[in-house]
This record gives sequence, C-alpha cells and structure tokens, in this order.
Amino acid sequence: MIVKILTVAVFVVMFGMMTIGLIGLPDRTPPFARVLMVVTPLLILASAVPFMVRGYVLRDDELLIERLGWGNHIPLTTVVSVEADPDAMRCSIRLCGSGGLFGFFGWFRNGRLGMYRAYGTDPARTVVMKLTNRTIIVTPDDPQRFVLEVSARKRG
Repeated sequence: MIVKILTVAVFVVMFGMMTIGLIGLPDRTPPFARVLMVVTPLLILASAVPFMVRGYVLRDDELLIERLGWGNHIPLTTVVSVEADPDAMRCSIRLCGSGGLFGFFGWFRNGRLGMYRAYGTDPARTVVMKLTNRTIIVTPDDPQRFVLEVSARKRG
C-alpha cells in the first residue's frame, strides 16, 4: 500500500512540475529551463519503471525475481539463512535505487544488516535472505510461507 501511495504522490509532483514547465513559467524564462522541467520528470519515471518488482517465483533450485521484461536469478544453493523480519528495512539509508517509486529496490544500508540489496514492494512483509556473498531482502505476499518454502527447497 505504501508503494502505491508514494508512487501516486511522485506522479502528482512530477505532473505538477511538467505543467509548470509547460504553462506556468514567466515568458522570460529561458527555453532550456522549460525543457528541463518537462524532461526531468519523464527521465526519472522512465529510469525507475524497468526495475520495479513484479513478483517472485520459487523454482526447485532458484528464486526468480521478476522485473519488467527481465529477472534476477538467485540460486538457492547460495542461501545461508532466510527469515521473515518486518523491521528489517527500519532505519535504512538508500545508497542507490528507489525508496518507494514503483517499489523499494536497489542498494540500502542499516546498522543491523549492513549493506543489502532490496527487491520489494512492501517493507512490512520483508524476508531477509543471507547468501554466501551478500544479503538481499524480498517482500512476498506471505513471508512465513515463503520462508518455509525456501527452507524446504534448501533441504530437499
């Protein structure tokens, strides 16, 4: 829900910025300023869309994180631990990525997890997956069931 609210809020701000750039600036405004006011919001939106998380697919040997037109493949053999933790993203600093526009994805850091990669849509449903070489966060619809499924596939 928070992603929807933030995405709508960003759209409203971006639309307002574009509207001001097109019709709200004084006549003496340089043309490049008008272009920047219209193009910048479009570039921000266009750069975030491909990275949004559309879903997760647990296969026998991997987790597929579905994106728009591509996906990230996480081999389950690299999973060291997996646990549901709704507070995992608390007090995080976004290093590079999106903090709500179309999702929470990119590189983040906090005191508990250190640096981690987030692939999520709802920070209240976080699952922390510690891999052999990094930590990732996903946000499946049912975190407890996801943890059980990953654990079962790791054992099996």
